Amino acid sequence: MSFLKKLFGGGPEKAEEAAAKTLEYKGFTIAATPYKDSGQYQTCGVISIDKDGARREHKFIRADRFASLEEAVQFSLGKGRQIVDQQGERLFGD
Repeated sequence: MSFLKKLFGGGPEKAEEAAAKTLEYKGFTIAATPYKDSGQYQTCGVISIDKDGARREHKFIRADRFASLEEAVQFSLGKGRQIVDQQGERLFGD
């Protein structure tokens, strides 16, 4: 299975992981979407904002891997908060 297929719409494992957890943070929604690769969960998520009637999204993936889904979810949410703190709306090229 290709890397992009895993990231953007892989098989049944992706469906379970995609629903892992979301949170609202400083007006943004951060969704943890870690995926299983080589027996571990890869840090991955989506940061989104609804502005002027349009939804904008930024997907991120990092090299960090974890043995459990819960660890990967918590780290992905933390990484999403860090990205929002550092870049804010500039994340979307504005």
